[in-house]
Amino acid sequence: MSRVPRAPAEAVIEVRGLGNRFGPQSVHENLDLDVYKGEILAVVGGSGSGKSVLLRSIIGLRQPSEGQVRVFGQDLPSLPEHQRSLVERRFGVLFQKGALFSSLTVTENVALPLIEHAGLSRPDAEHLAAVKLALAGLPLSAADKYPSSLSGGMIKRAALARALALDPDILFLDEPTAGLDPIGAAAFDQLILTLRDALGLSVFLVTHDLDTLYTITDRVAVLAQKKVLVADTIDVVSETDDAWIHEYFHGPRGRAALDAAQQLNEV
Repeated sequence: MSRVPRAPAEAVIEVRGLGNRFGPQSVHENLDLDVYKGEILAVVGGSGSGKSVLLRSIIGLRQPSEGQVRVFGQDLPSLPEHQRSLVERRFGVLFQKGALFSSLTVTENVALPLIEHAGLSRPDAEHLAAVKLALAGLPLSAADKYPSSLSGGMIKRAALARALALDPDILFLDEPTAGLDPIGAAAFDQLILTLRDALGLSVFLVTHDLDTLYTITDRVAVLAQKKVLVADTIDVVSETDDAWIHEYFHGPRGRAALDAAQQLNEV
């Protein structure tokens, strides 16, 4: 399937010369990457390539060993705390396992950032939380439940609602379809695409899911050899002359995902 690439706009994320080391082990060296306004960019790579480390470096949860990360044209580490906090409020983050507070209901989980960061009263925050839960496709019956009583798909949607709570400009998703059945994963992919189009979001997506890559991404960045080996449309990336890329996109799973995407495109 050939997706029509969105016209490149300004870069909302600019990573230059990024290095990340854990003791003697180097994960990233001289890594460069741009994320453009309004696009869905997926980051893929083998185990240990540092996909989640890159995400955490961008959102400020990890200080890179070297290099620079600019978001909305600003170098976050150099900003005063108050200004940095204002920029970070423009991020929405969905961690791989949801990271919901187990002692809070779904509504309370979504309302919490609205109370703590937006200064809303609890009634106003919970009213707005209901709106975000609806955006994420959760039924009203889930609002008063605790995370332990939710299915994997519902946990993902609740975590997505919390990520949307502060009306972010950039949505960061770490393996959002991991652990979901194929039907649930496909529905979640379509939800992300719908939200991007409706809300004008930029999406930074870490994934292993080939169906996701073929269905909703504008560009794919491949992490290999401690850097971004290639970042382009999936048609270009899948034909890149690299052994790992060839096996990933042209192995049995890759061919099945491409066939499924082509069939969907013909419907």
